[in-house]
Amino acid sequence: MQNPLNIAIVGSGLVGSLLAIYLKKAGHSVHVYDRSPDIRKIQFSGRSINLAMSHRGWNALDRVGVGDAVRAISIPMDKRAIHLTDKLNFQPYGKEGESIYSISRGTLNRKMIDLAEEAGTEFFFEKKIWDVTLADATLHIGETERGEWEAVKYDVVFGADGAFSRIRHRMQRQSMFDYSQEFLQTGYKELNIPANPDGTHRLDKNSFHIWPRGDYMLIALPNLDGSFTCTLFMPFEGENSFASLTDRKKVEDFFEKHLPDTVDVIPNLAEDFFKNPTSTLVTMKCYPWTYDDKVALIGDACHAIVPFYGQGMNAGFEDITVLNDFMEQYGNDWERIFKEYEKSRKPNADAIAELSYRNFMEMSSKTADEKFLLQKKIEKRFSDKYPEKWLPLYSRVTFSLDPYSQALDVGDFQNQIMEEVLKMDNIETKWDSPEIDEKILELLNRKRK
Repeated sequence: MQNPLNIAIVGSGLVGSLLAIYLKKAGHSVHVYDRSPDIRKIQFSGRSINLAMSHRGWNALDRVGVGDAVRAISIPMDKRAIHLTDKLNFQPYGKEGESIYSISRGTLNRKMIDLAEEAGTEFFFEKKIWDVTLADATLHIGETERGEWEAVKYDVVFGADGAFSRIRHRMQRQSMFDYSQEFLQTGYKELNIPANPDGTHRLDKNSFHIWPRGDYMLIALPNLDGSFTCTLFMPFEGENSFASLTDRKKVEDFFEKHLPDTVDVIPNLAEDFFKNPTSTLVTMKCYPWTYDDKVALIGDACHAIVPFYGQGMNAGFEDITVLNDFMEQYGNDWERIFKEYEKSRKPNADAIAELSYRNFMEMSSKTADEKFLLQKKIEKRFSDKYPEKWLPLYSRVTFSLDPYSQALDVGDFQNQIMEEVLKMDNIETKWDSPEIDEKILELLNRKRK
């Protein structure tokens, strides 16, 4: 146990709530502030992309004893269901028994706040943090930015307040602070597939459903009540874009033409389309993430990524386990804890940002490509046969705790090999033959030298 400190966390989202549980377990007094109302008492906003919990996230939850409580509100998805215009393909995610888990963001956030309160955390909602004095971890709280502020001093402050963090905003004004943000020209909008009248799912409930269409795509993830949360990703401008879908008829005609198998399962298509906001997607990077032994950023506040690998939450949860490891290693030396934490996590945050951007191209275009699907079949077969020699990139990111930076490097190496394998004559007919195994083994040995 460390010496008990008074710690504030700004942000009551998923990462802030889980961090609170870890800090309480370590013996600290924890206050969590959020400028929004208590999510448990309001309707969610229509800006949700359902979450996909994978190995890193479960590891973080299980280590602090709350994994089973979250499993009870999740649905396993063991495969992609790829909806082409003329057929439906299924692509398993990993080995048999390996799944990612669909969880409603709102449902999980409510559960995490409940669990943090049960652990002894105090939450303060509708409290706007306008500034922080970095030198002594003092929060400045007020109704308006130009009104009177209350100063509340802590021993340590964590900024878990998302991609547009107020805590980071203060840190950005320090000398030698690097910061960048890059918006995709693609946005997203939430839609909904309701349950059947008997409460069952209208589509296969154990699949991550994707309608890949190149520049745009639709995804759907299952909910416990039989519904699916759908997300339409589209360019803001252009021929097939949010800007081009200006009225009910255009929306309905577009779905009828390009996403025909969704028409019967999204009965409130036009209503949802115009009711729900069109939201942006941003990659944000910064460094350093900490200030002395007083203030630290965590989760999206220091490494916001686009959602196409399903790793935003998982990466934020892994931040907490890495931080906790250093807390256990270095005891009360918070300055060293913070320095080792940011040094360890920064390369991995950059790697998952790159992987997430690349996976947008994979999901929106390549999943409709027969050559890509063949590559995945070859990789899976080879990995099953030689698990010590080959773990596919997706499995390395999703079903292991290997560092993201290592996954990126190994994934690039493996892709070079697969590019050569796919050039072999008649690969479509002999993809599962011993000849292919021998070729991959030869390339692995040759390239490693």
